[in-house]
Amino acid sequence: MDDATWNTIGRLHTWLAEAATRPPREETLLRILKLSEEVGEVAQAVIGATGQNPRKGTTHGWQDVQDELCDVIVTAMVALRTLTPEAAEVFTTHLRRVADRSLGGAGPAV
Repeated sequence: MDDATWNTIGRLHTWLAEAATRPPREETLLRILKLSEEVGEVAQAVIGATGQNPRKGTTHGWQDVQDELCDVIVTAMVALRTLTPEAAEVFTTHLRRVADRSLGGAGPAV
């Protein structure tokens, strides 16, 4: 991810912090819990894209699933930024560890 991405995440974090009405600890916990809501929306979109609810039929497309997955990623990035101002470095380090573990060091450089 580039600096522009993390800059946008920082701006979203600032926007949410300025609108906060609860104590900081509660805001942090709620921001992390927001991930569950977003993941639920992914599940709803998949069920809708595959028409697995006979009462509703096909209500979503795969573009909806993609959009909801992006919402999960953005929400997770903002939650990470809420926990640490060094979110970009934390993420890059973690991704490198996952790639090393999963790809045996054969993956592309992060």
